[in-house]
Amino acid sequence: MRTIKEGSPYPRGASFDGKGTNFALFSDHASSVTLCLFNKDGSSETERIQLKECTNGVWHGYLDDIKPGQLYGYRVDGSWAPTEGQRFNQNKLLLDPYARKLSGAIKWDDSLYGYTISDAADADLTMDERDSASFMPKAIVIDPATLVKSKKPNIRWPKTIIYEAHVKGLTMQHPLIPHDIRGTFAALSDSALISHLQKIGITAIELLPIHAFSQDRHLLEKNLANYWGYNTLSFFAPEPDYMNSGELEEIAKTVDTLHQAGIEVILDVVYNHTCEGNHLGPTLSFKGIDNLSYYRELPGNPRYYDNLTGCGNALNTSHPKVLQMVMDSLRMWATVYGIDGFRFDLALTLGRNENGFSRDHALFHAMLQDPILTKCKLIAEPWDVGPGGFQLGSFPPGFSEWNGDYRDVTREFWTGKEGTLSKFANRFAASSDLFNEQHRRPWSSVNFITAHDGFTLHDLVSYNEKHNDANGEDSNDGANDNRSWNCGAEGETDSTEINALRSQQKRNFLATLFLSQGIPMLLAGDELNNSQSGNNNTYCQDNEIGWVNWDKADDSLIDFVGDLAALRKEHNAISRAEFLTGKLNEQGNSDVSWFNVNGEAMSDEQWNDPNNKAVVVKFVSKDKNECAVLVCINASHVEVEAKLPDDDQHKWKQLIDSTLSEADTTAQTAIKLAPRSLRIYESNTPT
Repeated sequence: MRTIKEGSPYPRGASFDGKGTNFALFSDHASSVTLCLFNKDGSSETERIQLKECTNGVWHGYLDDIKPGQLYGYRVDGSWAPTEGQRFNQNKLLLDPYARKLSGAIKWDDSLYGYTISDAADADLTMDERDSASFMPKAIVIDPATLVKSKKPNIRWPKTIIYEAHVKGLTMQHPLIPHDIRGTFAALSDSALISHLQKIGITAIELLPIHAFSQDRHLLEKNLANYWGYNTLSFFAPEPDYMNSGELEEIAKTVDTLHQAGIEVILDVVYNHTCEGNHLGPTLSFKGIDNLSYYRELPGNPRYYDNLTGCGNALNTSHPKVLQMVMDSLRMWATVYGIDGFRFDLALTLGRNENGFSRDHALFHAMLQDPILTKCKLIAEPWDVGPGGFQLGSFPPGFSEWNGDYRDVTREFWTGKEGTLSKFANRFAASSDLFNEQHRRPWSSVNFITAHDGFTLHDLVSYNEKHNDANGEDSNDGANDNRSWNCGAEGETDSTEINALRSQQKRNFLATLFLSQGIPMLLAGDELNNSQSGNNNTYCQDNEIGWVNWDKADDSLIDFVGDLAALRKEHNAISRAEFLTGKLNEQGNSDVSWFNVNGEAMSDEQWNDPNNKAVVVKFVSKDKNECAVLVCINASHVEVEAKLPDDDQHKWKQLIDSTLSEADTTAQTAIKLAPRSLRIYESNTPT
């Protein structure tokens, strides 16, 4: 019989030390914890070993002869009392929350549920006694010493340009990437893809969830898939389908290759909920290990979950051991794989306690004092579906935030909505009304026009309505308020005039994004005219609908994005490290000046004029050796004659015109701005 030693309660998970493996699992309410060992392919359970030691709620034990490659899981016993929030069921094999690598995938079967499935209203109160091991993925003991470490680029926030992408979707249809690695981490390090990212000036690629996630049963039954991956199964293990080699080193090597190319890697992480769903969901890990500790229950009725996320459950980040798990996960990805930053999905949930959201939540304090995480870029999605579920601008200094209001206002402005000029100017100037407090910086605002959730840029100018028929939900899914404009025809058209207008609108949106103060985030494929055929919710479309179509690439649009990125990197007046003040500097110049089409300073009346859709903006860097930048904007449907600001010392050189007219390098005092167009000028001498 195998001898188990006392072991240690920390680190949690399975830790190989070169000789044997320590196992540690947190369950504050369990009566017993059993370690289950499996053969190499996970088809047979070979041994059960009870962990007899429990220290501060962590069950632990050490086995001398357990080496990397060993498959394992847990069975946890305790009270079966769903009305009290207890859902222990030792018949269910449970995945280690700290598993670093997985073998196999979920094979959906009724035995994966802790209760016996039926149509009864109280079905979840009856324990199911079937063994679920045959249908569960298993954790694998790994040797952490084999992973590669990389030197991070450490791109300064003001010079950051983010590219939001899906590991699979970005690479599946790339014509130059070998077929056998498409859809995997290995494809992200392909030279053809990296060359493209460099050409368009990307400094950071933000990846949709790569944590191991579940393929939802109801989606598979409809021949669909959990494509986006926002239903986490494990916070420490990568999604196996994204590893071409099957080895963890593939991720670290990919990150290292991107780093060598000067590109940082940011992960979209989902610590707000898990794939176990509500009280009728499966028992795969946390629910069976310690339901009361890991999840938020409804106050006064712990049978049900406090569904702050809209996904059935919410992690209880107020519990110290759950908070510790999140921190351990973040530190692992940052140190072992070299990840440069994290975008926190539904981050509002992470900062909730019994009194609602708090920017002073213990988890935020833990992140912001951590010597590893404070060097990472931390980006919050500042909303969830709970009470007071939109808190843009409310996160503590040290966090940047997805600026959903920037997206909405910018769309409204360029689609011609009246009365939006003043709001647009605020968002264009880094939303200082939301972020300029407690010494926060302009990069607190992550600006975007489009993201994975919603229309692509091409579809934004091609559809008035969503077209989500392929999702099988009668188009009841996805946002209804898209603030889009099809330019005169719904969907694809042969009209030369409409297509020309759509192309110009794309350039207007892109130029606005790259010229705005704050941090630009570009959706992968927007520079390629990528379309999802009007589907604004491709979460379940792991196919050509959801994948980036490289065949539609327009070299002129790619070059346009590259020019904008180069302009942004070159001019500190645009990529500022400080909020704009409007005050005069030592040279007598203001860092920002707003002019009407007559070349005069904008008045309050003009800002509030609902019909005014044109403005001229002058940006001046605090660097006296840098040239000023002039942005001329006309979002109206008619041509506007605009007088350039009087400047005896400087003349203006045209750099970019969204109509793609030939650049006029001669000095001009007045210009004709075409309908729905934008021009960028540079002073011929430093300010």
